[in-house]
Amino acid sequence: MNAIILNGFGGVDQFVFSELPIPAIGATEVLVRVKAISINPVDVKTRIGKGIAGRIKNEHPLILGWDISGIVTAVGRGVNTFSVGDEVFGMVNFPGHGKAYAEYVAVPASQLALKPATIRHEQAAAATLAALTAYQDLTQHATIRPGQRVLVHAASGGVGHFAIQLAKHLGAYVIGTSSAANRDFVMHLGADQHIDYRSERFEDVVYDLDFVLDTIGGDLINRSLDVVKPGGTLISIPTGLHDSANEKAKAKGVHSFFTMVQSNGNDMHALAKLMQQGILKPHVSQTFPFSEMAEAHKQVESGRTVGKVVVTL
Repeated sequence: MNAIILNGFGGVDQFVFSELPIPAIGATEVLVRVKAISINPVDVKTRIGKGIAGRIKNEHPLILGWDISGIVTAVGRGVNTFSVGDEVFGMVNFPGHGKAYAEYVAVPASQLALKPATIRHEQAAAATLAALTAYQDLTQHATIRPGQRVLVHAASGGVGHFAIQLAKHLGAYVIGTSSAANRDFVMHLGADQHIDYRSERFEDVVYDLDFVLDTIGGDLINRSLDVVKPGGTLISIPTGLHDSANEKAKAKGVHSFFTMVQSNGNDMHALAKLMQQGILKPHVSQTFPFSEMAEAHKQVESGRTVGKVVVTL
C-alpha cells in the first residue's frame, strides 16, 4: 500500500512516499481502506517535533495522521459491530500512533462509527479530531446548559466552527471571535454575536461568561479569565495553563484547565447522529490529493484555514 513516512521531525521535506505491507489487524480491530484524511494543527506540530512527537518518536516507521473516513475491508474475529463494506469514520489511537497517512489503516473497532449515508467521506474525515474536541469539551469537561453565555475563540477554525454549532445546539448564547472577513461564516454557523479580534478587544465587549473555549493559547488565557464569571469555566486546548493563570483562576473561582481529546467510538456515534440530523455541518475549505500532503500541511501551518483541510485518496 502507499503510505507517507515521516523520515525525521522537521519540514514537509521529511515526508517520504513509500510502499508498505497492508497492516495486519488484531481481534478487536478492523481494516479500513482510507478515502479521506483530515489534517489538524497537531499534525503540523508533531511533524516539526512538538505536539505529541514525544509520545511516538520511537515508532518505526513513523506515520502521522489520526482522522480518517473509509470503507471496512476486513474485521477481527472479536468484532461484531462492523462488517466488510461498511463506511466508517473516526479518530485513530489519539494521542498515540494513528498511522493514518496510508491507504489502509488498522483501527480499534471501539474508535469508529458508521458514516451517515448523507455525508461524504471528506466531510466525515473533517468531523473527527476537531469535532470530538469540541464535543468532549462542551459536553463532558464542561456541561453547557440552555441560557449560558459561551465565548469561542478562533470561531472560524477547525475546533471553533464545530464548537459554535454545538454550543448553539445546547441552547447557549454563543459569541465567536474571528477576523471581519469570516464574520458571515461564524454567524451562519449559529453564533449570536461576533467579535472582530483585529479591531476589538473581546474583554471590552463581553463579561460574566459561563464558559470560554480557548483554541489559541498565549496571553489569551489571562485575558479570557477576565471575562469568565466566578463559577464559570475556561478550557484551553493548545497549551497547559501557566502558574500565574492557575493562580488567577483560583482567586476568581473559575474552573480552568487544559484538555486533550481522546479517541472514543461512542462519541463518534453521537457526532454521526448530529450530522445525520443536520445539526452539525463540517466545513471543508480545501481538499488536496494524497500526493500533495505537503501542500495540505502548509495550508494548515498558515493558521488561516476556515473550517478544515482534507486529503483524499
